Amino acid sequence: MTPNLAIDLSGLNCPLPILRTKKALANLRGGDTLAVTCTDPATPTDFAAFCRQTGHELVESSAADHAFHFLIRKRAD
Repeated sequence: MTPNLAIDLSGLNCPLPILRTKKALANLRGGDTLAVTCTDPATPTDFAAFCRQTGHELVESSAADHAFHFLIRKRAD
């Protein structure tokens, strides 16, 4: 799946990855996807909770090469 937008938040620590992701999602339409790359070890838990609380769909979550990769689908407006 090709995301509508990709952001690299490597080097940022909590709460910045969530805040920047929230800002990026605000610029997308419902159903669009956002790919996020992070290095903060807390992000897998943080992103799962964020999506659960906001209604966005965590389509994919993976880890590779000391980075975490997420694919989020924005909830329908």
